[in-house]
Amino acid sequence: MAGRELKALFRAFKEGDELAFRRTAQEIIDDEEAKQHTALARDLRAIIAGGSQRAVAPDVSLPAPPKDREGEWPLAEVYHPQKALDELVVGGDLLDQLRSLVDEHGKWGSLDLRGVPRRQRVLLYGPPGCGKSTAAEAIATEIGLPLVIVRIDSVVSSYLGETASNLHRVFDFVRQGSWVLLFDEFDALGKARDDPGEHGEVKRVVTAFLQMLDAFKGSSLLLAATNHQQLLDPALWRRFDEVLEFGLPTVHQNRQLLRRGLRGVGEKLDIEAAASKLKGKPHAASEKVAWDSLRYSILDGRDRVSKADFERALIDALARPW
Repeated sequence: MAGRELKALFRAFKEGDELAFRRTAQEIIDDEEAKQHTALARDLRAIIAGGSQRAVAPDVSLPAPPKDREGEWPLAEVYHPQKALDELVVGGDLLDQLRSLVDEHGKWGSLDLRGVPRRQRVLLYGPPGCGKSTAAEAIATEIGLPLVIVRIDSVVSSYLGETASNLHRVFDFVRQGSWVLLFDEFDALGKARDDPGEHGEVKRVVTAFLQMLDAFKGSSLLLAATNHQQLLDPALWRRFDEVLEFGLPTVHQNRQLLRRGLRGVGEKLDIEAAASKLKGKPHAASEKVAWDSLRYSILDGRDRVSKADFERALIDALARPW
């Protein structure tokens, strides 16, 4: 651990700056992981996330997900979440909003007693590859609930009326326990009903989903994520208690992603220039540069990422569509 990180950690503690404290703690965790101190890094992350007390134990068996009417296709997948909020590289305001949702979940009972509506249905929107699904997993980790991801490809049926029935099965399953429920690629279900290109079945599905959202109660948190918010039916927006935008990363955030992914394994890499070139690309682009750089070095039988590895990975990431 560098002296700079120690000073920053103590300064944040003294000033009561939790955000700075968590950011510095995450840098220390990243550094330990880069040194292959995986057990220590895992323990530190669990302490920061409160995982030792709240997270779902990985050896706890999870129930089978709901299936379609014929019992052939699972309509959702049930996971033990692994990510933590401190692993996200997003703006400080957005991170604070996500933490607020986590903190609020533990105080739903107090809100209910005072008649204050819960924020129980949350819409996440923004460009693809900017951390929406990862944020949903991190929220589940922090709250300490299993993550249920709805399989849109299974829910949307070609049989008339079956899509709404599948949605009912998902909601019936969720009512039986406590979960973080994620509808990813949500626009596939919630398209605007006045779209002339859509047929009557889509309109019926949206109407049915609106009714299910209105009736959603219990101890679970519902999240919906979309890359195409402009396609959503206008009536859906007001059904959500909170709407959070995930934007493209800044140059500083690109720098964080690259340094995190390549900490301790690179030699004379121009992170600053690469971060600037990646401006306008999603978080996934910077992550791909780091992973591909490591991949090229490993395939070449080396432990260190060379400048050539890094530049090749950067060119590949900039050339592909995002």
